[in-house]
Amino acid sequence: MTTAVLTPRATRATLADLLPGARVRDVALVVGGAALVGAAAQLSVPIPGSPVPVTGQTFAALLVGASLGTGRAFASLLLYALAGMAGMPWFAGGASGSFALPSFGYVLGMALAATLVGALARRGGDRDVWRTAGTMLLGSAVIYAVGVPYLALSLDMSASAAVAAGLTPFLLGDALKAALAMGVLPTAWKLLGDRG
Repeated sequence: MTTAVLTPRATRATLADLLPGARVRDVALVVGGAALVGAAAQLSVPIPGSPVPVTGQTFAALLVGASLGTGRAFASLLLYALAGMAGMPWFAGGASGSFALPSFGYVLGMALAATLVGALARRGGDRDVWRTAGTMLLGSAVIYAVGVPYLALSLDMSASAAVAAGLTPFLLGDALKAALAMGVLPTAWKLLGDRG
């Protein structure tokens, strides 16, 4: 009897690794990943009582991580953060700015989460429904682990107030996003014949 273990193979692929052309491909994927997160951030719904809106950017960041792998995902989210800090209006709701934004901790958390999700995807964490669920759960946890304390510090909130404003209202949406990823990523691998 064998057990399913997430062990790395020497050439384990992510979805992006299946595309031809190394350098040009990587640059295009990094820029495209940043643009995807920026576009998804514009799908923004304010939450009463919270300075953080519901957006599509967390879902996009986790998909970028799973699809591009560790290095390209981190580069994409770093580009996203730096361009937004430089004035590109692609943070949630068309905002841009610096560390002063109360929601900037979520942007930092997304960079770390995309990196983690990319590493897990290299180990097969996006190949079936249950591993994808675990991968998305861990990625979301990283986003909140950075975003909620940052929110509390930037607005001088208590920990419980930060959790109430920056975590609790988003749990149902995150569950729906994870369910969507549980369908999309394993299906993509099945369509591609699990070539990694």
